[in-house]
Amino acid sequence: MPVFGFKGSLTGGVLSAVGASVCCVAPLALVALGVGGASVASLTALEPLRPWLTVATLAFLGLAWRRLYVQARECAPGTACADPGVSARQRTIFWLIAAAALVLLSVPWLAPYFL
Repeated sequence: MPVFGFKGSLTGGVLSAVGASVCCVAPLALVALGVGGASVASLTALEPLRPWLTVATLAFLGLAWRRLYVQARECAPGTACADPGVSARQRTIFWLIAAAALVLLSVPWLAPYFL
């Protein structure tokens, strides 16, 4: 049994993407809400961790992709994984989450265009 299943890889990918972008998304959201000053400036404490969290995001998404597209599934007839509809839904969920994670990862580079 793999250490990270499909759900674990996607969850890890989303959480690390949120962590990688929180240094830029949180201050931007607070400024949009009208909060300013020193409280917003103190939220950049996670900035040094952003490269590591970006790598973790891409690694978790890579694990989920590998589980969906590369590894052969061993399913008994009549189980949920034997249904082709389940596999199609998992792939759709993967691509939606991957797109959302990539948007979150791009926020630090795109934020200056919105300020």
